[in-house]
Amino acid sequence: MAHLTKRKQTTDTTELEVWDSGTAQEVSRSLYSPAVANPFMQQTHFSTWRWARIILLGTVLVPVRVSCIVFLFIFLWPMATLITINLPTQPTKPMKSWRKHLMKPVLLFLFRMTFFFAGFLVKVKGKKATREEAPIFVTAPHSTFFDAIAVIVAGLPSVVSASQNAGIPLAGKCLLSTQPVLVKREDPNSRKTTRNEITTRAISKMKWPQILIFPEGVCTNRSCLVTFKLGAFSPGVPVQPVLLRYPNTLDTVTWTWQGFTGFQACMLTLSQPFTRVEVEFMPVYIPSEEEKKDPVLFANTVRINMANALKIPVTEHTFEDCRLMISAGALQLPMEAGLVEFTKISQKLKLDWDNIHKHLDKYAAIAVSSKGGKIGIEEFSSHLKLPISEPLRELFSLFDRNQDGTIDFREYVIGLTVLCNPANTEKILQMLYLNQKPVTSLTQDNRTQA
Repeated sequence: MAHLTKRKQTTDTTELEVWDSGTAQEVSRSLYSPAVANPFMQQTHFSTWRWARIILLGTVLVPVRVSCIVFLFIFLWPMATLITINLPTQPTKPMKSWRKHLMKPVLLFLFRMTFFFAGFLVKVKGKKATREEAPIFVTAPHSTFFDAIAVIVAGLPSVVSASQNAGIPLAGKCLLSTQPVLVKREDPNSRKTTRNEITTRAISKMKWPQILIFPEGVCTNRSCLVTFKLGAFSPGVPVQPVLLRYPNTLDTVTWTWQGFTGFQACMLTLSQPFTRVEVEFMPVYIPSEEEKKDPVLFANTVRINMANALKIPVTEHTFEDCRLMISAGALQLPMEAGLVEFTKISQKLKLDWDNIHKHLDKYAAIAVSSKGGKIGIEEFSSHLKLPISEPLRELFSLFDRNQDGTIDFREYVIGLTVLCNPANTEKILQMLYLNQKPVTSLTQDNRTQA
């Protein structure tokens, strides 16, 4: 936009040129697009031959496997009930020895047999650390409810899980048998309580079981590692990373926000001759003194090490991105509109959930009528109530970071925050509309619309 400023023969020319250059550099440096477009979408395509095979095998395998699993549940249900009798949902001390040494091994055996009858072939790599070596397991990527295999391979450690899972019939009993740490995702106070509970158990001298955490806190399609939550890293104790792989030709296990339902994933998986799973225990990671004081640094270092071992990228998506996806769908936008890498956006632009959610509402008011839920130059012009002109195209291009001729929600949030904050608004207007309309009036219009 330097040529625009040269047209203005005013005392503000130098100031505007300097501001324009600085803004361009700020935009170019900030917030690159995510390495993975949508880690919460599962797309498995079946050929006609594959469907025919699934139907033929499923007709035989599903009834047999379901019958075997139901038979095991006849034993599993009373065992899970017995081991959890009078066991508090939020325990204050480790499980008594009769539960731990008599009931738990039987329960573990039944779990292993359940996955065996379901057709899972489990391969274990590496050596599981003792509680003294690593009180906490961090397991990733988390992509399906079948990841419970990691809990079984690790010997039924305590699991950090969403509190609503404890209410699921049978599965809730099985979860409670591990003396889990339960968290309410929507409650910020619960998150703090959860971190405190993890820290208390990790540094306790009592014989608590090890804790297993899926630090991503949400299921992905295993194409990347999303932001790790800090619960596993706040205590500053050694952790053992645990990798999960499903090296199968056909992916039937992945269960994300968009893709197979839980029932479909189960039926498709039970219809396969077998399903391979690899559980790899990486070497224990001992945090440095700096990492002990900085859980974010600790979490990022472990995540990068795990991503390198898996040979996949990392992104800054979080569970909040999924919440934005749901909100986008409710506003008649494509669900992908809400994928903004919430961690990166909120930290670099100093925005919280409420701010970003309000931005989504305003964006939807403009974009919902356009194809694909993106804003083109016409919608942009209509929203600002200005004719399409060269200055307007220049402003549009500042928002359009990937130069594809449209603005998605991520670009919209970044553009508004970086370019249209109160300190910059008047300068933008001076550069673009100095000869068209009084600055004061336009400033008021812009602040109202933005």
